[in-house]
Amino acid sequence: MPQISDQAARDRGGSLVVVLAFAGIVVAVMQTLVVPLIPELPTLLHASASDASWVITATLLAGCVATPVMGRLGDMYGKRRILLFSLSLLVVGSLICAFTTSLLPMVIGRALQGGAMGVIPLGISIMRDELPKERMGSAMALMSSSLGIGGALGMPGAAAIAQHFDWHSLFLCSAGLGAAAMTLIFFLVPESRVRTPARFDFPGAVGLSAGLVCLLLAVSKGGDWGWAGGTLGLFGTSAVILLGWGAYELRTTAPLVDLRTTARPQVLLTNLASILVGFALFAMSIVLPQLLQLPKATGYGLGQSMIAAGLCLAPGGLVMIVVSPLSARISAARGPKTSLMLGVTVVAAGYAMGLAMMNSVWEVVLVSAVIGTGIALAYAAMPALIMGAVPLSETAAANGLNTLMRSIGTSVSSAVVGVVLAHMTQPFGGVPLPSLNGFRVAFAIACGAGLAALLIAAFIPARPTRPQLAPVGAAPVTTPADQPA
Repeated sequence: MPQISDQAARDRGGSLVVVLAFAGIVVAVMQTLVVPLIPELPTLLHASASDASWVITATLLAGCVATPVMGRLGDMYGKRRILLFSLSLLVVGSLICAFTTSLLPMVIGRALQGGAMGVIPLGISIMRDELPKERMGSAMALMSSSLGIGGALGMPGAAAIAQHFDWHSLFLCSAGLGAAAMTLIFFLVPESRVRTPARFDFPGAVGLSAGLVCLLLAVSKGGDWGWAGGTLGLFGTSAVILLGWGAYELRTTAPLVDLRTTARPQVLLTNLASILVGFALFAMSIVLPQLLQLPKATGYGLGQSMIAAGLCLAPGGLVMIVVSPLSARISAARGPKTSLMLGVTVVAAGYAMGLAMMNSVWEVVLVSAVIGTGIALAYAAMPALIMGAVPLSETAAANGLNTLMRSIGTSVSSAVVGVVLAHMTQPFGGVPLPSLNGFRVAFAIACGAGLAALLIAAFIPARPTRPQLAPVGAAPVTTPADQPA
């Protein structure tokens, strides 16, 4: 069989990275798609504000459930195949949302969109399987950061469409982007040869899904339902289900999540830090747009339009694109632990700056760019830390779990920051608006999350050892010729 030239291999690797990063950005854009519509959702869907919030909650819940499940299915049946399936959920969900004005179909469509969240960990795993070692660092860094990049770049675009066109156009654009990503993946991304043939752990998937749904419902809806009674019951139910799920996973021969591998210090501590970094990322997405759009008459609002506020946050996304390869170079020279610690330090510094720099648009843009730099450094380091400690046969599942941890962080951030801004208000024209002190408290909490992540990252082992064998009970793994065993 003729050998592929080095130039052809480089070209193929370059197109693979671009296509997979584009798919990750498409999924991230889907998450922020309805942010400009949040104040108008009750009117658009003829529902109460509490019911309309399910448009956000459904995507969150579906994404958290789908991420580890899709990762495991990718390890078993082919990552490219499951990647295409995940994007097809995005397209179908977008089309449902594009042709409805009712709450229930909208919630169903948004839940299907959330099922595409597995795209990012699957893309990272394909890169590990297909790219030569010297290209993996920068490629995985870009793919991991695509969640933040898409969120930052998608907001001004979504705001412009929502302001000048019918709101259904947002979902038509989402469907078109998803279809474009599927087409590019079909023609330009090869199927990974690394597989873990095994029986799918259906009881494990049901148990994890039930535990996560109870946990995230309590976190995301506690502000609406109150933090007693049913909410506490959901927290307790979640704890019982997840403990039972963990006991089952430790006994089964082909678990959905290998908890023994997950308990390795490098994986466990990286996942804990991921929760806090996800918290910090979403806090910026909640606080800064509100600060920018509040009327100047409040004394601290900056009076920007929806589109202008989105454009002010776009530099944060552009910075992430530039910084992601830098993080890969730092990881190669000093180790991914150093990149992670540097990233969370910059995040904490950005929020500390924000405590004093809220008085003008340029200050908010600068704060956003600094926080975005830290998020890019941290997010880019996480896949390297995770995959340095797990077998080849579990890369998609392990990355899926890491993405899940980030999603849990964003959920907690939404609940905590939302409660702070809802309770620390001042009247303006008869309407309660978040106060300046409320914004400062939210920034201080996010700064504390960055410092806590730094403390956790400091204990990550500097020189991990990765298991060389597949998990007990798994069939032999097909490994690419250019990948070490």
